Amino acid sequence: MPTIKSLEDLQKIREEALKKREIKSTPGSIQIIVGMGTPGIAAGARDTLKEILGMIEEKNLANITVRQTGNIGMDSWEPIVQVVLGEAAPVTYGKVTPFAMRKIMEQHVLGGNVVNDYVVPA
Repeated sequence: MPTIKSLEDLQKIREEALKKREIKSTPGSIQIIVGMGTPGIAAGARDTLKEILGMIEEKNLANITVRQTGNIGMDSWEPIVQVVLGEAAPVTYGKVTPFAMRKIMEQHVLGGNVVNDYVVPA
């Protein structure tokens, strides 16, 4: 947690929080859904979500909606992330670490190529 020494520091923290909140709620043609139930959080879903939001901010990406959902019911695959590009069928990824999420963002979300290493078998 950053140290707040002045009103300007507080305003900066507020603006950053609002920006991250906006990223999570902006409607777009690309959806990224992160399982944030108790098993997902215990497996590291918060870090995975931070990686997604960080990459969106870092690369100044638009048209991406990031959503959170509860327990998906596949605890052994947590953290779970689902990617939906436009009208294409959703792709569900399992055991998604921040490193894996970076790879998924670069190859699937930005490049359109599914990353088979992390796909949950149907």
